[in-house]
Amino acid sequence: MNLLPIFISSFCTALGALPVLFIKNLSHKGKDVLLAYTAGIMVAASAYGLIPSALKLSNMFVLVIGILIGTFALTLLESLIPHVDFDHSNKHKKTSRSSILLFMIAMSFHNLPEGLSVGISNVSDRQELGTVVAFAIGLQNIPDGFLIALFLVTQNVSRWNAILLASLTAVIELFAGIVGMFFGESFVTIIPYGLAFAAGSMLFVVYKELIPESHGDGNERASTIAFIFGFISMVCLTEWFR
Repeated sequence: MNLLPIFISSFCTALGALPVLFIKNLSHKGKDVLLAYTAGIMVAASAYGLIPSALKLSNMFVLVIGILIGTFALTLLESLIPHVDFDHSNKHKKTSRSSILLFMIAMSFHNLPEGLSVGISNVSDRQELGTVVAFAIGLQNIPDGFLIALFLVTQNVSRWNAILLASLTAVIELFAGIVGMFFGESFVTIIPYGLAFAAGSMLFVVYKELIPESHGDGNERASTIAFIFGFISMVCLTEWFR
């Protein structure tokens, strides 16, 4: 068994996070715009990537169940995590640990089915399939890593800590890939549920946390335009690497 494709694919997330080192001195409006751009990317990833993939592998019933479970799981977590409301004023935003935690959980859920897919494809009968899937998901993980680090920076997390946390989601995907490689066929039927679950959890975070935060300080128009550009960017990247 060759673990190298799984390692490379997973740690493309950490590679994608590195450009945040060059984002400095963000204004209040700049943070709102980047937050909305992040939300647009996440909606596109769900609607244009995760949901169609789940449908290809299963059916509408599996998709709906997976999305609802993901939504309810994040709802439960959000109710259990102590919540810090944001101070929408001209002052700098407070860091909300609940928002960061929910976001990290959603992105981790997103990485689990991807890791399983890479691991399973590397032990399939078609030898070339593993390399193709690992390459495709690795390319997708680069903007994912940037997305995670970008969100964390807007929440006043230091740049190096943002890269470290983005890398932790890569470790989760790596673990899922190894599990998929060793227990291959046992997880094939779970992947569609995982994709739909990830879509539901990401959509919950976007609507519950990211959009309200980006629209709460008088920057609604700029944030809306940034959201649309984020959505378009992710759709273009998905088509480009398809």
